[in-house]
Amino acid sequence: MRIIKYFIIIMIMALVATLFYKKVYTPNFTFEVITPTQGELQVSIRGIGNVGALDIYSITAQTGGKILEILTDSGMWVKKGNLLIVMDGVDLPMQLEVSKSTLSKTKYELQATKNDLENQKAQKELLAVTHQRYKRLREQEFISVSEYDKAKVDLQRIDATLMNITAKIASGKEAVVIAVKNIELIKEKIKRLKVYAPVDGYVIAKEADVAQNILPSTAILKIVDPKTLWVETKIDERISSQIKPLQKATITLRSEPNKPYRAMVKKISTMSDAVTLEREVFVAFETIPKPFYINEQAEVKIEVKTYVDVLKLPLKVIVQENGEIGVWVLKEHHAHFHKIDKTAQSDEEIAISNIDKDMKIIIPDNTKKSLREGMKINP
Repeated sequence: MRIIKYFIIIMIMALVATLFYKKVYTPNFTFEVITPTQGELQVSIRGIGNVGALDIYSITAQTGGKILEILTDSGMWVKKGNLLIVMDGVDLPMQLEVSKSTLSKTKYELQATKNDLENQKAQKELLAVTHQRYKRLREQEFISVSEYDKAKVDLQRIDATLMNITAKIASGKEAVVIAVKNIELIKEKIKRLKVYAPVDGYVIAKEADVAQNILPSTAILKIVDPKTLWVETKIDERISSQIKPLQKATITLRSEPNKPYRAMVKKISTMSDAVTLEREVFVAFETIPKPFYINEQAEVKIEVKTYVDVLKLPLKVIVQENGEIGVWVLKEHHAHFHKIDKTAQSDEEIAISNIDKDMKIIIPDNTKKSLREGMKINP
């Protein structure tokens, strides 16, 4: 019985010792230790902006009136030259047929007048021969003056007729030109009843409906040229000088937080905001998201510089002690503060010039006792 009692006491003491070691001793004096890594450090600048585009086309009909058809909708992709909208031509087709009939009639009448001209010319030749013969006869006094005068008048009359016919032909030709131009005008009006896509693009808005009566300036659709899609972000003036056109970047849409898109810096505004002291930067997509949403919020990460073959540490080991930035170094089982000289910093790592690759760096742990100079450490 006594043996069982001692055994229980020993087990309780062992349990207490284990709990003390794990919950008190180990958390307070045991820390994870790492060494610096050597390699490449990519420095980047982040910004928040909204999706926009350089080229957003407002599609309108060239003629006002009633919309007969809209052959696309918001959220659809269209190819350049695709038929998008058909407007009501009212009586334009009938006007075209009437104009074609008028042109045919005018051409027929013109040809008839030309034929009449040829006939009159033939008659003039006969009258001219008759006039010359009568003239000789009159000179020989074989005919009377009245007969000769009649032949002369007939010739003059045919000349007047020829002049009149020639004028009619000129007028007929002009009428043909007018009729042709009228047909071309009506055809152009009919052509304008159909609206085609100006570019390959994405329909982002439908602003009118079928059967709606609109003015020529009324927007019906809005199409974005995806090649000009970008994110407009604002970067603080203090760091904006590091950003240059054509620098590589990534864009992460709010709707797709785990899918970064390749991008590049397209344009940097030449003016800063006098209130926010920020400069507008336009970052263009290299890979176009499908679908995309204009004005969607997005995060931009611009790669401004790459450091090669540097010693680096994760940012989680960096601490501030007595107003100085540094790391805790493990030497002979004791913690010592080491002030650092930063070369560059990314979102997750920092390149340091005054550390050795064999240094043992202590990772601070908020669940344990705070590190202090000379503190004994169990790595």
